[in-house]
Amino acid sequence: MATRLEGKIAIVTGAGTRLPGVGIGCAITEVLARDGATVVIADRDRENAEATLRRVSDSGGKAVVVDADVSDEEQCAALVRSTVESLGGLDILVNNAGISIHTKVTDTSSELFERIVGVNLRGTFMCCKYAIPELIGRGGGSIVNIGSIAALRDTGSSHPAYAASKGGVHSLTIDLAGEYGRDNVRINAVLPGMIKSPIQESVGSVAPGYEPRMNMLGRMGTVWDIANAVWMLCIPEAAYITGHILPIDGGATVALPPTWTRPDRG
Repeated sequence: MATRLEGKIAIVTGAGTRLPGVGIGCAITEVLARDGATVVIADRDRENAEATLRRVSDSGGKAVVVDADVSDEEQCAALVRSTVESLGGLDILVNNAGISIHTKVTDTSSELFERIVGVNLRGTFMCCKYAIPELIGRGGGSIVNIGSIAALRDTGSSHPAYAASKGGVHSLTIDLAGEYGRDNVRINAVLPGMIKSPIQESVGSVAPGYEPRMNMLGRMGTVWDIANAVWMLCIPEAAYITGHILPIDGGATVALPPTWTRPDRG
């Protein structure tokens, strides 16, 4: 059976899994590779990237590993350059790399703020900066930025630097979609809600007593829900979708805010 992404070349940042299990970046890589794309697994941790590579290879997909810390502009440029030189071009960029540390604004140092923004927002900006000319050179392509519902509503947890950085990602997505739409470069953002993943489980372990609020579906999502949404925005059938900020959250963004239910707000 023909695959929709056959012959396409994709970069997924933060595609390794930092903790046991399958993270969002790993799942995105698997789904794109399963549909025929050759995927560049970009991660600053080689061991985690290699683990994703093994999963893709075991399922018959095509992928390569490139070491990259997206908070470093030179490494963002080198990531795109090496992809084009070794694979012949670039069609898809998924800006998934991100960090979240739960601290109140009064406990957030300027260094911590800059570190979070440096990965989540600046890294996304820089990868787009160097990828967009290559996408234009291929006649167009798709960029999917991973945002967060934390930039749209209260999530019942305190992570102001993370929320601010993701709000910037959403605005960047809209601005770039307007700038490069005539070049057939489509740019969208996928916003995970409460997703069962290694990262989410890690966050839960450092927030004792905090229960994730349920959404309209009454359950958490999975990393595959996010990966499939990213895939949907990359396939040819999505040719008329750009500038979209898409929550994948089981309806959480249109439900009542959970602030009043937090255990520390009694």
